[in-house]
Amino acid sequence: MEKFKVYTSFYLNTVYEKNQVILMGKTKKTGISATFGPRYGANVRKKWRLIMEKQKGGNLKCPRCETKGSINRISTGIWHCKKCDAKFTGGAYNTQTPRGAESFRIAKRKQRELETIEE
Repeated sequence: MEKFKVYTSFYLNTVYEKNQVILMGKTKKTGISATFGPRYGANVRKKWRLIMEKQKGGNLKCPRCETKGSINRISTGIWHCKKCDAKFTGGAYNTQTPRGAESFRIAKRKQRELETIEE
């Protein structure tokens, strides 16, 4: 009985066996975290992918000038806007945390109440 060599091609996702082409199943799309391959675990790669997609997508807005895509992270929780040159604090990976947004809404409401009392 003759043994045949099996050759795999990573680019074409096919297996060549004795002049036959056998198609293999396709893999999942992993997005930006595909550079890690199988390392670091699925949950870590998934969390990292979500964080990086938010940052690189340009969806982060400056709280002062409301410009999208002009925000840079200087350090953990410290953000900088290139357009209006504002430096402000926020979350480690987002410009605003849920608790910070809540306290901002409360402060605005209190300010409106004080203004209506003074009038």
